[in-house]
Amino acid sequence: MEGNNVMNVSEFYLMCFSEDSDMQPILFGLILSIYLVTVFGNLLIILAVTSESHLHTLMYFFLSNLSLADICFISSTVPKLIVDILTHRRDISYRSCLTQMSLFLLFGCMDDMLLTVMAYDHFVAICHPLNYTVIMNPHSCVLLLLLLVIFSLLDSQANNLIFLQITCFKDVGISSFFCDPSQIFDLSPCSDTLIKSLVTYMLVILFGFFPMSGIIFSYYKIVSVLLKIPSSGGRYKAFSTCGSHLSGVCLFFGTSIGTYFGSSASYTPSKGMVASLMYTVITPMLNPFIYSLRNRDILNTLKRLPLWKI
Repeated sequence: MEGNNVMNVSEFYLMCFSEDSDMQPILFGLILSIYLVTVFGNLLIILAVTSESHLHTLMYFFLSNLSLADICFISSTVPKLIVDILTHRRDISYRSCLTQMSLFLLFGCMDDMLLTVMAYDHFVAICHPLNYTVIMNPHSCVLLLLLLVIFSLLDSQANNLIFLQITCFKDVGISSFFCDPSQIFDLSPCSDTLIKSLVTYMLVILFGFFPMSGIIFSYYKIVSVLLKIPSSGGRYKAFSTCGSHLSGVCLFFGTSIGTYFGSSASYTPSKGMVASLMYTVITPMLNPFIYSLRNRDILNTLKRLPLWKI
């Protein structure tokens, strides 16, 4: 099915991590453990924020929504991967592929924009503390969250519309463990290359360049203000507040940029799969540790949860 042949397809075949049958139980146990740790860790963050009244602030409101987005983000790809390893199957139907791609883009964009909004929240809190309650009032933040969901849906559906225009493929093998949009579009020899490139660059600018520019600008202003604080204790407290978020930003955007904008000369499908695994699986797993281990409020609330008394 490779070469210059063009075909209509009803299903695709995903790439597996290893063809070695002895490795399958190890991969199954590893991926399942990572998924359970991710879901449990992010659920703990949500439970801590919702159960403790003093955590009912806008910073933790966005953090709990980020945890929810992380659960949905990893759930869009990993359960299918676990089932495939267990059943030794790699096929995915056209409709299932379209659904998986839609959910992946939806929650990936929500992660992207929530990290940007959290940077803006830190910027207002540190640079404009007297106007914080006016600028970041609950009504505005709920409206902002709804806008994030709408923009994420628009991005997801825009990619779906492009995908639905593709009527033929040169291959049915996807060089990833999930329906990665960039991999699927590369399989099409008969869609307009210019349109694909324009849409790709537009989405990169909207959901890559603008968020990163907003985050960099926010932290530039934050650092400028913190350097003027005479007390080293005050600077440390403010830096520690932003440190967790900055770590999450570097992890998410760093692995995403490495995956999609790495050197094509050194690219191999196996390297691409490892890079995809980093930002689709490892990043959501590490986020609960990043945001809880450096946060005394979250840690103290987690220790007091009745869950541990069961």
